[in-house]
Amino acid sequence: MEVFFEVAPCTLIAVTGSDGKTTTTTLIAEFLKEAGKTVHVGGNIGRPLLCDAGEMRPEDYAVLELSSFQLMTMKRSPHISVITNLAPNHLDVHRDMAEYVAAKENIFTHQSTEDIAVFNADNAITAEQAGRAVSHVRLFSRQSEPEEGVFLRGNSVISRKNGAEREIMRTSDILLPGVHNVENYMAAISAVDGLVPDEAMRQVARTFVGVEHRIELVRTLRGARYYNDSIGTSPSRTIAGLRSFPEKVILIAGGYDKHIPFDVLGPEIVDHVKLLILCGATADKIRECVENAPNYQGQPEMVDIPDFKAAVETASQRAGDGDVVLLSPACAAFDQFKNFMERGKVFKQIVSGLK
Repeated sequence: MEVFFEVAPCTLIAVTGSDGKTTTTTLIAEFLKEAGKTVHVGGNIGRPLLCDAGEMRPEDYAVLELSSFQLMTMKRSPHISVITNLAPNHLDVHRDMAEYVAAKENIFTHQSTEDIAVFNADNAITAEQAGRAVSHVRLFSRQSEPEEGVFLRGNSVISRKNGAEREIMRTSDILLPGVHNVENYMAAISAVDGLVPDEAMRQVARTFVGVEHRIELVRTLRGARYYNDSIGTSPSRTIAGLRSFPEKVILIAGGYDKHIPFDVLGPEIVDHVKLLILCGATADKIRECVENAPNYQGQPEMVDIPDFKAAVETASQRAGDGDVVLLSPACAAFDQFKNFMERGKVFKQIVSGLK
């Protein structure tokens, strides 16, 4: 990746964070395409871009999703950087949280004063990082109104630059469910503000149906809706998924142990889940976090079903008209699958075959 940064002739925009990276990266690319720009998407998504660098033009844009592993040794930063949020993740690989956060910081550490860095003002870690950036800082927030950046006021997504405000879109324009996707939009808007017309961004919001494995509606069967959120590989991702539904859901959770704490997940499961179906290596840890939650009073019902297919079939047997069945494991998939994509595809195959 660092070699690509050295040879690419175009504007580089890169996104990292614990959650929302792929959706935010995709939104930035879709915004630019809607504005008529030539866009190359790579990093963790898209295709390897190094071989294409010779064909890129200065007026093009390369939009990259970067992981902590890719960033650990980076000595260059993009022209526009975005950190969506930071929470404990990948602690099975990184020595500790400090190393994980330090790796993420390389996305803005090597920027110049002419570059742009976008941070989440509502996340304690990224808000602190913003104060150390030498580049031009833009903040996005659902909870406050930063002097420079994008924020939510009621149902309006507002951009504020140089003291001037304008409404970019309404939350009702956004097709994707969940407040976390409002945050993803605000992050993406912050990155391209001034490069893409507002109407182009609104057009994307009204038509973009999302990325596979991210609260993806698979099927409605006997009045119950089945959602694939296999990207839910950490507690924070699953919490965002649970908060996307007004009703209590039937949740299928559990998987590979990345050695991250589940304590924040317990209260959310109590508040948002009617039936918890546990499978995978972390089943006992997730059960424990629910039972230890301060708001736990014997609910939700929890059942352990080690076999993944049987877990989905049990959810189907228990689901009635109006129910939501959500696969959002809060864990990686490596205990039973190659990756979260394979897990999501298997879930969709099982759901499609339900009678």
